[in-house]
Amino acid sequence: MLINRLGGFAVLYLSLYLTDVRHLSISAAGLVTSLAGAGGMAGVLLGGTLADRWGRRSTLLACHAGTAVALLLLGLAPWLPVVAATTLLVGAGQAMAGPAFVAAIVDTVPEADRTRAFNLQFWAFNLGTAMASLLAGVLAQAGYTLLFVLDAAATTLTLAVLALRLPETRPTAAAAPVPCAARAGLPTVLRDRIFLAFVGLSLLSALVTAQNSTILPLAMHRHGLPPSAYGAVAAFAAGLIVLGQLFVPRLIGGRRKGPVLAVAAALLGCGIALLAPAGGAIGGYLLAALVWTTGSMLAAPPNAAVVAELAPAALRARYQAVFYLVFPAAAFLAPAFGGWSLEHLGDGHWLAAAAIAALAAVGHLAASGPRERRRAAADRAVVADGSGAGSRTQTLDC
Repeated sequence: MLINRLGGFAVLYLSLYLTDVRHLSISAAGLVTSLAGAGGMAGVLLGGTLADRWGRRSTLLACHAGTAVALLLLGLAPWLPVVAATTLLVGAGQAMAGPAFVAAIVDTVPEADRTRAFNLQFWAFNLGTAMASLLAGVLAQAGYTLLFVLDAAATTLTLAVLALRLPETRPTAAAAPVPCAARAGLPTVLRDRIFLAFVGLSLLSALVTAQNSTILPLAMHRHGLPPSAYGAVAAFAAGLIVLGQLFVPRLIGGRRKGPVLAVAAALLGCGIALLAPAGGAIGGYLLAALVWTTGSMLAAPPNAAVVAELAPAALRARYQAVFYLVFPAAAFLAPAFGGWSLEHLGDGHWLAAAAIAALAAVGHLAASGPRERRRAAADRAVVADGSGAGSRTQTLDC
């Protein structure tokens, strides 16, 4: 993941590429950028299903190979329809990897250590993003095509590392017996109301977070700031995570996940609201990034832990797929409506986004009770079973 993110240049500057090189309007660029999210929604569900049925390793190899080819086509495509189609494919390929990565972590890491594992995953992702943001801001001055070619090269290198170093981690049928409710597959996930409530709240936060990678570059450009300024803000935010994420497990350890997620969403909203008065002052954007990044750091480990707690072992990747669906969905919705909002509301767009984050904060407080009662009931069922072979993640009713 770290290697892949070190070369993750293309998505960072896709909206600017479409406006500066393809000469699209802000609204049109937002619509084309949203195709990455549309592809991601299909890709993440396909990735989760394949990871459970085909295996984590095979899914990761296939999606990285396809993404490398799609990135090259995106950077070299001469016609806008081809750009739109390959944007869709890049979104699908990149999203397929998420459920398989997280399912592999859950497969191999004991439950007591998963919060630290997810924290380190988030740390690696953002360390790569920080360095990619700094490099991309400079490379964009030389030409946007170079960003796509280097992104494809980093994806190919990731593919090689996975092929050489990653074993298959999917539990065997003997190690993870399939409960009867799990045999229905994805429909079982979509009937889990407690889980879907959590997914819905996560989507609200993701919609706000996605503004930072899709609409913020356009807003800074409108205020006369160069592409390197956005690269500096993105690198600053990712750098904060690189430094601060190592201390998050100690800060939130032992605390209830619902209130932690509510505080995280509130901080995200405050940071986004601070973008409204930033104007052309880079310091205002850095202050806003400090606040919203603190919220992101607090949210990442409990998000992953909640999904791991709710998912039966036989459906781990599909539960992760439905959860990961919020990110391509946000990547689709945020630029499509955010571009229109920025064009017509100006800096008032950021206040509207902050209101969505506030709604997510309230929702997390309300939804935490049912999740905790379900976990407590699962714990009692495991104790009553007494065999030691059970798992709280396999207690869905038949």
